[in-house]
Amino acid sequence: MITNIFKTDDYKRFIQDIKHCIQSAQIKAAVAVNQELLRLYWDLAERMVAKQKETAWGDGFILQMSRDLQAEFPQMKGFSKRNLELMRQWYCFWSGNDVIAKQLATQLDQLPNEQNNTALIFQIPWWHNVVIITKIKNPDEALFYVQKTIQNNWSRAVLTHHIESGLYAREGKAITNFKITLPEPQSDLARQTLKDPYNFDFLMLREKHDEKELEDALINHVTRFLLELGAGFSYIGRQFRLEVDGDEFFIDLLFYHVRLHCYVVIELKAAKFKPEFAGKLNFYISAVDGILKTEKDNPTIGILICKSKNDTVVEYALRDVHKPIGVSEYVITRNLPDEFKSSLPSIEEIEAELGGGDV
Repeated sequence: MITNIFKTDDYKRFIQDIKHCIQSAQIKAAVAVNQELLRLYWDLAERMVAKQKETAWGDGFILQMSRDLQAEFPQMKGFSKRNLELMRQWYCFWSGNDVIAKQLATQLDQLPNEQNNTALIFQIPWWHNVVIITKIKNPDEALFYVQKTIQNNWSRAVLTHHIESGLYAREGKAITNFKITLPEPQSDLARQTLKDPYNFDFLMLREKHDEKELEDALINHVTRFLLELGAGFSYIGRQFRLEVDGDEFFIDLLFYHVRLHCYVVIELKAAKFKPEFAGKLNFYISAVDGILKTEKDNPTIGILICKSKNDTVVEYALRDVHKPIGVSEYVITRNLPDEFKSSLPSIEEIEAELGGGDV
């Protein structure tokens, strides 16, 4: 009888709720532990910097400090000479920043789990902090990556990728007409999802590649492409078919953005921007709004990614377009020489070769 109870939907829902409860508690505990650890690191670094200022001690004392702490706390990691130096570097990097200083000042009398009053740098793991301060010199840029890490729950590898690809200098830089075609705050959120330029260095293409080669390569590397597009993009399909009163049209790439709650039409052009590109994309957006969009979806937006553009021409082209469109360039700094490209088999040729023989 008891065994049958364990198989009921009611018990399954009950145990699932318990699991979620435990997982939530584990996450909160891990966050609290991280924050307390970083507070300790901040305090140690502050004391080191102050002591070096008021005494003639040089950097040699950090090695001795490391030995003493490791001897006293052998089970506790983080007291190596290198880590103590990183703590000091971290403290010196942020201690003069007004934003961080104000956050630290307002949290002194708060409980550890009140995150709204916890400095941003205490809300990300230690080694994320280390990546940021060792790769970035500008505090405003560093704060940008701290905020993005919190918002998107980036792993250290993803954070490193975005820093090395220069996201700070590219995000929100595309030319758009979002301000006049989308309501606030969606217009600002949509603008922030676009980059200019998009970095396609994960592709190996001829310098004189065409749209099909570019599209094929992006789909073959769709995971890297989604990483470059940014958080929130969900891939739906390529050459997505739309039928309008008996006529067929095919969208290069169709996505859905789960944060903006809208379809995103992406058109690729392996050429310099031309005004007629915007007109075609405007039509595709209208068609998606009319055929796919539901009452729960926000207006569809379009992204035109081209090889190059004249910003003034783009601005004129978008001025009287009534659908939300953003125009960006893409860059590939490493191209495959044409003579090598011609000697490589196509995907179709490889599939034919593999399928042609007997196993």
